[in-house]
Amino acid sequence: MFTGIIEAVGRLAGREARGGDARLRIAVGGLAFDDAQMGESIAVNGVCLTVVAFDAGHFEADASNETLALTTLGALAEGAPLNLERAMRPSDRLGGHIVSGHVDGVGRVLDVREDARAQRWRFGMPPALAKYVAHKGSICVDGVSLTVNVTEAEAFEVALVPHTVAHTAFSAARVGDPVNLEVDLIARYLERLQSAP
Repeated sequence: MFTGIIEAVGRLAGREARGGDARLRIAVGGLAFDDAQMGESIAVNGVCLTVVAFDAGHFEADASNETLALTTLGALAEGAPLNLERAMRPSDRLGGHIVSGHVDGVGRVLDVREDARAQRWRFGMPPALAKYVAHKGSICVDGVSLTVNVTEAEAFEVALVPHTVAHTAFSAARVGDPVNLEVDLIARYLERLQSAP
């Protein structure tokens, strides 16, 4: 589990085809990584990946065809900036919201505009996700926990404070870029409970 509070911005250092899927090599940037362990989970642009190899400045993770097809990771160019967060410990503060690292769909940056010192970002989303996105609810965009300010049938809007823009890969994002979306975990379970026989 994760919190959606980004710890560092890394980059995609390499991608190697392996038996039909891929192994990703990720440069960790400023991520605290001196106690890394094999098999630990790291959220990469909101996608939970398992560490299968590492050194002081990189880790490697296998990405299945499902992950490559249903997230932005399959199309990212080498050198692309990546939001990184290590899995939370039971003693950690939950600064964002509960994030599983299981992407629900790919959205797109529709608009970015200045709003005093903050920025208003508008994202398009698959219509099937709209029912899970609530005004003042939480959503995870490329691994970042954000509060929804405006909802529409196929879009939503959030405000990004200067710290968030400066310390995430949003600083390099542009209108038209794809983003990984994870809706609020509680909303998904509530729907399932209500639809169960």
